[in-house]
Amino acid sequence: MSIPASDRAARPADATGSPRRRWAGLVFISVAVALIIVDSTIINVAIPSIVDDLAITSTQVQWVQESYTLVFAALLLVFGTLADRYGRRRILLLGVVVFAAASVLAAFSGSGDLLIGARLVQGVGGAMVLPTTLSLINATFRGRDRGIAFAIWGSTIGGMVAVGPLLGGWLTTYFSWRWAFGINVPLGIIIVIGVLTFVVESRNAGEPRRVDVVGAVLSVITSASLVFGLIEGRSYGWWLTNKAMVVGDWTWPFELSPIPFVFAITLVAGAAFVAWGLHRQRTGRTTLLAFSLFRIASFRNGNIAAMIVSLGEFGIILSLPLWLQNVLGYDALQTGFVLLALALGSFVASGLAGAFGNKVSPETIVRLGIVAEIIGVTGLGVVISKDATWLSVVPFLFVYGIGVGLATAQLTGVVLKDVPVEKSGQGSGTSSTARQIGSALGIAVLGTVLFTSVGASLDAKLADVPGIPAVAQSQIVDAVVDSAGAAIPALEARSPALADAARDAFSEGTRYSAFAAAGFLVLGFLATLRLSGTAPHRVPREADAAPAGVGGSA
Repeated sequence: MSIPASDRAARPADATGSPRRRWAGLVFISVAVALIIVDSTIINVAIPSIVDDLAITSTQVQWVQESYTLVFAALLLVFGTLADRYGRRRILLLGVVVFAAASVLAAFSGSGDLLIGARLVQGVGGAMVLPTTLSLINATFRGRDRGIAFAIWGSTIGGMVAVGPLLGGWLTTYFSWRWAFGINVPLGIIIVIGVLTFVVESRNAGEPRRVDVVGAVLSVITSASLVFGLIEGRSYGWWLTNKAMVVGDWTWPFELSPIPFVFAITLVAGAAFVAWGLHRQRTGRTTLLAFSLFRIASFRNGNIAAMIVSLGEFGIILSLPLWLQNVLGYDALQTGFVLLALALGSFVASGLAGAFGNKVSPETIVRLGIVAEIIGVTGLGVVISKDATWLSVVPFLFVYGIGVGLATAQLTGVVLKDVPVEKSGQGSGTSSTARQIGSALGIAVLGTVLFTSVGASLDAKLADVPGIPAVAQSQIVDAVVDSAGAAIPALEARSPALADAARDAFSEGTRYSAFAAAGFLVLGFLATLRLSGTAPHRVPREADAAPAGVGGSA
């Protein structure tokens, strides 16, 4: 089907900007992605310093990570839809401003609760940025250029996962953990100037789309309750109440833990979200989640794979920096250098993907990447111990980085390759949501595996140490777990034997966390097997010829 002459005349030849302007715009779009990805990883090496400075607990450690990721995941669909309607560049710029402002609040936080609150606001800004970067690329580039642009976008994510810890380590070691957030302000200014200069506005040219408010509320309840239950289960009890939940003047009155009720809310809200969305779709109204796109096999199966893979990928990034600093005794900068091996592997992989991209199918590259990730994470689980050194860790981090670099960009391309441009905001929002839900679950699940394993292991080890009363044993376990391992150096002064037992227990917890991550990656690999042998969805050719609605009005 060809484009009518009238349509061709209505579209300026430079609707997406000159080639030079498009590629320059991609640079700043990639920097915007780097900003939010770096921030999600830069905090990892700064956590021990934050624990010391603000005296936060291990549960708060998880929430410092999760508050950002949770809001991020919950709002991606909302802002993907808003970007289609009001302008993708506009929402991107607004997101960068919100993100930078929240970073200032985080940098000046005086308590763990204030820091978590600032991270929540950062999540709002990040949710504006990520889906709009994807949809801008989808709407601006065509054919082979689109594949290259997605590869650059994906490689940026893979590389920044490890560059973040290095930058955070340098800032934390020589300045303060607060600069790990303060650095976002000058970067935000650079992004705003670059996007305004080089990126052309893009929006949906069809009918104005109303945001599904009910669907948005149900999606937030679903994701928030699920992650809350996974993180707080070990504190309040998975079935019976270990510790009463207190909200203001109200105290949880039942013997049954609140966690089963929270998970029940997750199931009810999730089912209601799907039912409501399908109802709106049947009545011809817009939906928050692109249900119709799930009829596209590549989109459906690719999102399932992306969510499972992200669960395995990002969970290990929580435990590894804590282990490197609190068990091996490295400072934040040294930890960043160790994790740099991951970034180097990712950049090597981006070159390999570019060299073989036209000879090997994207699905094959994705599978090779996940296999490399499985090898890397499993290797980490094998070598992690209280006596390990950076030399034993770096090779497996490098292999893991190669896997991240191979899988991330190509999986993004597989998910969106058959999505019509006019639905790119919803499509990219759905794809990003799948990844962020996966990473949020990864931090929650693997964080729970880490701290639960550390507590159980240390409790067993202390039982074998003579002369330690049961009350003191419980206090030591609580101190190590609640401080996310930061109490281990202090134990050295009290008793080298106790510190050695704590280091051994924390190493076991980190090892179990790595093996759990490898298990999820295996599931992700199995999910990618459904990407082959599917008939491609036919997208109208006019959608491929030029982006719909670029520069138009909603």
